[in-house]
Amino acid sequence: MKRSPLLPGVLAIVAVALTVRAQVPDAPVQNSAPPPAAAPAPAPAAAPASSGSNPAAPPNNNFLGKDVPFLDPAGEVFSWDGKHWNVNNNRIFSARFEKYLNAEAENTDANVRYRALVRSIIDKLSPYHISPGSLDEAFRMLPQASGFEADANLSDALAASVYSVWQARREDVRLVQANNALEQERRAAQHNAEMSAGETNLTPIGPRASGAEQAQWAKQQEMRRTIQMEPYISRLAEIRAMTNANRAKRELSELQTKIEFQALIVQFFFQRRFQHVLMATQFYRAIFGEGDTTLKVGKETEKFFSSTTGMPPTVSVLDSLAREAMRDAREGVEAYKFLLGKNELESATKRLSEAFVVGEFMPELRTLPRADKRQALAFTQKSNQLLSALEVKDYTLAMKLVLDLETTAKDFDNSKPMAAIETAKTVSAMHLAKAKNAAVNGDRAILEAELKTATELWPRNPALSELSTSIFSQADVQQKALIDFDQLLSQRNYRQIYDDYVRFIAATANSPERQEQLKKVLADMKTIETALERSSEIAKRGDNYGAWETVEQTSKNFPDDTKLNQARANLTTEAAEFVHTIRTAEQLEGKQQYGSSLAWYLKAQKMYPPSEYAHTGIERLAKLALGDHP
Repeated sequence: MKRSPLLPGVLAIVAVALTVRAQVPDAPVQNSAPPPAAAPAPAPAAAPASSGSNPAAPPNNNFLGKDVPFLDPAGEVFSWDGKHWNVNNNRIFSARFEKYLNAEAENTDANVRYRALVRSIIDKLSPYHISPGSLDEAFRMLPQASGFEADANLSDALAASVYSVWQARREDVRLVQANNALEQERRAAQHNAEMSAGETNLTPIGPRASGAEQAQWAKQQEMRRTIQMEPYISRLAEIRAMTNANRAKRELSELQTKIEFQALIVQFFFQRRFQHVLMATQFYRAIFGEGDTTLKVGKETEKFFSSTTGMPPTVSVLDSLAREAMRDAREGVEAYKFLLGKNELESATKRLSEAFVVGEFMPELRTLPRADKRQALAFTQKSNQLLSALEVKDYTLAMKLVLDLETTAKDFDNSKPMAAIETAKTVSAMHLAKAKNAAVNGDRAILEAELKTATELWPRNPALSELSTSIFSQADVQQKALIDFDQLLSQRNYRQIYDDYVRFIAATANSPERQEQLKKVLADMKTIETALERSSEIAKRGDNYGAWETVEQTSKNFPDDTKLNQARANLTTEAAEFVHTIRTAEQLEGKQQYGSSLAWYLKAQKMYPPSEYAHTGIERLAKLALGDHP
């Protein structure tokens, strides 16, 4: 769609109007300064007049803030007072746009009559139809237009300005008449003064009078002339002063009415009431017919208009900008309807929002059906929700919204949000993997650092919650395992430690002292288990004597092991006679009855020749008998 070169200027000025009508919208993340207080609608017209008159004024006295507002139409980024935001994504615009999208279409009979009346006023003020009669007719229609709700009494304000100009013009006529009367009186006074200067009642002096007498006579004649002329000269000065004062008052009155009328036109423009701008500019041209349409604004405002539109600020410039804005709003609505029919909601919503920014009060926008606008509302709400989700890094919700928007609008561009979501997920997963490794290795510093980084990247990551729960649960389990280990160790319950050794190995990973204790327990239990397995194998061969000897030897080193004692008791029953023989030999040896003890050892050896107990007993007693004492 081809656009006029004036449009960027229109957008920039309209963006300023949106800001001034309410307050500064929420700024992006780089600026968190609170917004200034709300400003009334007429502020744009009044502020420039004072700001531009003093070039040396400080920056905070400039037009509407510390610097001139600027809109980049390509990126839809609006800059003002050091802050930057997207005109389609700020609190003020969103509120107004959503209110419009939820409003019923203005298609009532009253709205139709109002729009017809406004068109009639503009037509009567057209240069092709303007006349004293049509001007009066248009003026009489203004109160009628003001009676409609859609007008917001703006036509009354325009009518009041026109009436003020006419009142000033009547005063101007009276001032002209007064100046004419004063001019006549001035001429009469000047004539009287001239006549008085030529008259004298002194008797002429004779030719024989002396020089002193002639000088005296001349002096008296001059004094007489001065006395006669003094009233006329004084009155002449008064008349001139009154004439100059009336002339200055006349010029000031005309300038004041022009400035007030121009301020109203600028106010209408900033309010985006472009139809009222057209009515006001046409009234202005009809009333002030001398052709001077330059706006009396400050230097900053003049520079602002020149930089945004490329032209100096005049009534004609405002008129052309208003017409261009109206045309652009109409094209935006037409594009919206077409794109809506193609199910291209993203482009359609952008076109409607652009048209709304430019011409919120244009008939083409006010008459759109609510059902059509609600489709744009649904897309706008989800789009803003997506931006909020990405801002707070809720990528789960953001992913859901992207999928919903893809389904709703076939022209939705998911490249940027998906890139942000996937990148955050990948990087967060990498940090979580490092956190898991750190937890396994017991590196608390790295664990905390990686968890913090993962939390900053994706605060609501489900995997982050699971890992945190797992780590904290593991910490609780580890602490309980250490308590159980210490308790079992103090009870010398090595069998229980051995049965649950996997849990204790993990629990003692960060405790070197407990690791050594656990290592000794496991080594001893391995010895016991080996003895039990060997005893079991020997018993399976029917060698109960050998099986008993195996567990008996091991039990001397580990008398507290329940499993070993149970096996020992069972085998003692199975090899009762052999056990009795060995026990008798050991008892007699203890009583130093070496001969008897030797006999019993020999008997045991006869019963079970491979017996280690019998063999060692016999060797020991043989040495004692030979006098080889230990």
